[in-house]
Amino acid sequence: MSSGAIYALQTQYSSAAAKTKMHEMNRQQTGRGKRHPCRTRSKVHPCTFAPAGLAFSVAASLVIFVFRAYIAPADTYLGNMYNGLINVYKEAGFTSFDVVAKLRGILGQKKIGHTGTLDPDATGVLPVVVGNATKLVEMLTDKQKEYVAEFVLGITTDTQDISGKVTERREVTCSEDDIRVIIDTFVGDIMQIPPMYSALKVDGKKLYELAREGKTVERKPRPVTIHEIEILSIDMDGNKETDEASAGAMTAGPKISIRVVCSKGTYIRTLCNDIGEKLGCGGTMTSLKRTMSGQFRIEEAHTLAEIEDYIKSGRSDEIITPTDAIFADLPRYMVKGPELKLVQNGNQIAIPSSDAKEIRIYSDTEFIALYEQKNPKQNIYKPKYMFL
Repeated sequence: MSSGAIYALQTQYSSAAAKTKMHEMNRQQTGRGKRHPCRTRSKVHPCTFAPAGLAFSVAASLVIFVFRAYIAPADTYLGNMYNGLINVYKEAGFTSFDVVAKLRGILGQKKIGHTGTLDPDATGVLPVVVGNATKLVEMLTDKQKEYVAEFVLGITTDTQDISGKVTERREVTCSEDDIRVIIDTFVGDIMQIPPMYSALKVDGKKLYELAREGKTVERKPRPVTIHEIEILSIDMDGNKETDEASAGAMTAGPKISIRVVCSKGTYIRTLCNDIGEKLGCGGTMTSLKRTMSGQFRIEEAHTLAEIEDYIKSGRSDEIITPTDAIFADLPRYMVKGPELKLVQNGNQIAIPSSDAKEIRIYSDTEFIALYEQKNPKQNIYKPKYMFL
């Protein structure tokens, strides 16, 4: 036998022996009789796709990096971070959530919230907080509110306003004097049953979701305060000639316009409904405008289109109220050095010669915290809101 033939046989034998040895090791690692992880019924070995899988993993990681770095932190879209409050004039047709969503696009940041829901058909003042002012949502929601509402007597709907279905029509037999007397009885602290069409939750589910399913659940009366009710007009004639089958039938009947100053949590459409019930004929709200919320008034409110124009022209300071302006009546206190470190870590500090219940804390010109009195005898103050 030639040397070449002998070499070929040796090579073939070595290759077969190596394969036998490899399979023996695989059986020991994966268990006798078990299929090797890389072995499939496919003619193409799965490891063939390893380079493609690696490339996919790298591409996916790159996409995630770009998303986290440039898209997810929307506060860096414009290289800007706005802090403060915007007095938005909410137009009809928008939900409060719609306003927030649109402002995120206009301002180029995601840290935005509103301080009191308005129904889609309602208009008027909707204070919006941006940046570090979002920490004040709960505090600002507690502020007094003022509304101008109109309602019609003799009609009841399932939503307590004209967006709903008419559930009952009744004859109006009361006089204008009766209306004035009854309305006055609602001034002060009253108990109000929230409407079924509201965002309040019962057993984890929103009331309006249950209402849309045709369900009615018991709601506990809640205390609210009506500080003022001013009767702006009473039209006893209404639309007497309106046919019930026509589109104007929803507003047929005596019309009343009122201005209401109330506490948070007050449903004005429920107030209109309750006035109608007490008059014995029912009532349905036909329009609602919020004219004031805390220190924000309708005269200074801006539509979304106006806000966008201000931002695009670089005049954001003309429509965004600085966060510390909310506490303009409180004294200021400047911190630096070790005292600044204490504040940055959320620790209490001693402020000499101060008897204020609350105090604004600054580092240079930056408003960084609101502190409240903890121990009057030692002038010790603790953090209430941190704006770092």
